[in-house]
Amino acid sequence: MLLAIFLGARYGSIAIGFAGGLGVIFLGITGASVTQDDIPFDVIGIIMSVIAAIAAMQAAGGMDWLVSLTDRLLRKNPKRITQLAPAVTYFLTLFAGTGHTAFAALPVIAEVAKENKIRPSRPLSISVVASQMAITASPISAAVVFMASILEPMGVGYLTLLSISIPSTFLAVMLTSFLVNFLGKPLEQDPVYQERMARGLVQFRGAHEYVGKKGAKTSVFIFLAAIILVVVYAASISENLQLIEDPTLPRNEAIMSIMLATAMVITIVTKIKPAVILNMQTFKSGMSASVCVLGVAWLGTTFVNEHIERIEALAVVPSEVVNAV
Repeated sequence: MLLAIFLGARYGSIAIGFAGGLGVIFLGITGASVTQDDIPFDVIGIIMSVIAAIAAMQAAGGMDWLVSLTDRLLRKNPKRITQLAPAVTYFLTLFAGTGHTAFAALPVIAEVAKENKIRPSRPLSISVVASQMAITASPISAAVVFMASILEPMGVGYLTLLSISIPSTFLAVMLTSFLVNFLGKPLEQDPVYQERMARGLVQFRGAHEYVGKKGAKTSVFIFLAAIILVVVYAASISENLQLIEDPTLPRNEAIMSIMLATAMVITIVTKIKPAVILNMQTFKSGMSASVCVLGVAWLGTTFVNEHIERIEALAVVPSEVVNAV
């Protein structure tokens, strides 16, 4: 298993998932019980279906439109980039349920920072963190759905989880965004940057003139409507409201089916060719992430389940320790 982890870390990317499968084989050979019940099919299914809808939106030009809005916002308020940039990446991820949408905004953030003599690492560092924090608060992210499935038996509903995770994560990001202003030297005091400037190695792209596709905005609004539908339906079948009793379509299945249907609607309304979706960067990276989750989660769960009794035994606090405390 350790060899599989090493190989996954060594080769990276989708090979992480491949190595997970290799580790599962090793565990099976050594006598571990290998079963498909250890595979998080719900998580993988949600990731794949959401990525399919996002890739369709990207093929329709929706992602380019969102990036153009980001470019316009940051250039209008360049001095506040360390606060605006993480806010943008946070809401992009919150909106899409995956950090792949926020990645498209990072080059814009770096350009605007350099053009205004602001160290790019400051807004970039907190923007990446903000994107990952938003995954734990997005209504359609696999992480939130998984956490909800654990907390609901404890009396914490889906809406309660969102009402706590969204404001708390956003507040944490915004507070941290003020601290990053003190990280690293200013560009005018950085000898490496000044040397690259003198050698003409630093290029400025300037404002990008956006020329959108006909259905770009429409695809974004369709995706937004789908998210609202997911939240409303999940709330309707939740134990808190119970507007729909004994639903024939559970929450996880609803998210997957709605997202796949959203991709279909975007394809029809914006008249894009389905084959184009397969070439989108979000589709490729998202499907790679699905393979990684499959391999790593299967390996980890199989290993833990095989040794769960020993783990629980080691986790038990000796009575003499308890009495001493």
